[in-house]
Amino acid sequence: MTATRIRATRWPAVRPWIGLAARLGLATVWLVAGAAKVGDLAASGRAVNAYQLLPYDVAMVVGAALPFVELALGAILLVGLATRLAAGVSAALLVVFVTGIVSAWSRGLAIDCGCFGSGGQLAAGQAPSYLPEILRDLGFLALAGFLLIWPRTPVSVDGWLTGESAVEDDDE
Repeated sequence: MTATRIRATRWPAVRPWIGLAARLGLATVWLVAGAAKVGDLAASGRAVNAYQLLPYDVAMVVGAALPFVELALGAILLVGLATRLAAGVSAALLVVFVTGIVSAWSRGLAIDCGCFGSGGQLAAGQAPSYLPEILRDLGFLALAGFLLIWPRTPVSVDGWLTGESAVEDDDE
């Protein structure tokens, strides 16, 4: 058996478990991010406003709604319901986040992204950490992209509802 054939036969068996790890990892990200902000919605609004991309009132509404969107995405991904849709919404949201961070960086703003907490303007003398934030979000985007392509994962409501197994049989 050639190395290519061996790899080709292993991928169907391994892919669902990689998908499960991606789904649970992305769920954890959203649950932690939402939980960190849900206790102080005004601070979340101020963090969105710090990007200086939206009018103040709109930024405050977006900031107040964002933790609930993140918690909902996390819960949906955790149980594996509508995985492809949740991955698509996740990907779109992550593209918006990366774009916002790049925009803040390019305009010379000194802000904390507010991704996992209150965020907002940094104190004098503090330096923003835009590159690590962008790279982190691109990593999360890769997880969402994986789930967009291969949404079927073990231990999911999707699989239970459809009666389909995400794991390929090795009987062939």
